[in-house]
Amino acid sequence: MNHLRRTTRRQTTSDVLLWAVLTILAAATGPDPTTEPGAFLLITGGRVLALAAAVLLGRPWPWAAAALITLVAPWDLGVGFATMDLSWWPGLGVTKIVPITSLTPAIIWYAYLAGRRVEETRLPLAAFLGVAAAGSGLVLASGGRPEDWIGVGTALVATYAAPYLLGVLRRRLGFQRARAQAAAEAQARLRERTRIAHDMHDSLGHDLALIAVRAAGLELSPGLTPAQVTAAGELREAAAEATERLRQIVGLLRDQGQSAPLDPVGEGVAELVERARASGMDVTLHQTGEPAPLAHRVVQEGLTNAAKHAPGAPVTVTAGPRRVSVANGAARGRAAAISGGTGLAALRERVRLAGGTLTAGPHGHGYELAVELPRAGEADPRPVGGPVPAAAPRSEHDQ
Repeated sequence: MNHLRRTTRRQTTSDVLLWAVLTILAAATGPDPTTEPGAFLLITGGRVLALAAAVLLGRPWPWAAAALITLVAPWDLGVGFATMDLSWWPGLGVTKIVPITSLTPAIIWYAYLAGRRVEETRLPLAAFLGVAAAGSGLVLASGGRPEDWIGVGTALVATYAAPYLLGVLRRRLGFQRARAQAAAEAQARLRERTRIAHDMHDSLGHDLALIAVRAAGLELSPGLTPAQVTAAGELREAAAEATERLRQIVGLLRDQGQSAPLDPVGEGVAELVERARASGMDVTLHQTGEPAPLAHRVVQEGLTNAAKHAPGAPVTVTAGPRRVSVANGAARGRAAAISGGTGLAALRERVRLAGGTLTAGPHGHGYELAVELPRAGEADPRPVGGPVPAAAPRSEHDQ
């Protein structure tokens, strides 16, 4: 019974109005109550009750409503939507195409709802076969003329099959639209996760590395008590562990199928180097002209790697319009974090998208990260559709 219950007052009102309209149409095509009161009560009264049942069943089971209205509709095979003269064909005459009644619009509506709302096809198919059997019985009762068979066949197609298939098409288009919307929302969530991952890695990871460098410098400072040295070492190890946990979180958030964003953070190379100096790093900057668009990201990655894997080593930053490099000497202290491999891989992808090349590896007694970029307006030297050069082997600086 819960299927028959209307959930809103609007549904109840609309169904009552629909039943009233169908009752008026059924009464208008039935016996005259003034001349045939008995037939009016029997025929029209039965139709009114059947229409009430059809409207009641129409929401949960529209196929049942269509079949029930069909059984009580005042069918007349001599009244149709169109008339065709088929006398040129042997055995045929004037034929009514798509026989209609006053209740035909209601049948079409419920047939459409059956395709729109009902996913299974067994019950709608069974109702259609029942209607087809009733139509065949009507034709046989009328003498079985070929014209009547044509009329019933066209009525089945136009009144039942076509609206039902239109409803099925509408339902499937709705499913496709819902799936497309869900996919778009999922992609938006992945893009946001990727953005958060890059922001965490680029900003928070760099700051944690500088904290570890400060702690390492403090740990090696003379004049500290053993307890203070121990505290500084614990701070450095905590910063290293936090960096590793951050790397793991970034790995979960990143969408590996997406390229990295190309926009740098809102500070220049000089400000970034100055911030590294303030943290205790020995950094020398050589800047010639306006740095390349990716200079900030390259320098940030190089300084972070140097702070993690070569604490205390002098670092030389060179930033120009086409070439950016970060080179460090030999480490003077213990490494602040283990290698992760995500930062350099993301930077390599950014450089590749910009049409440049990245090299990273041992340089003298230390390590160098260098990026070469094309001039503004210069064509990408890589062949179109060609393979991407293989990544260089990882070292302890690859984070």
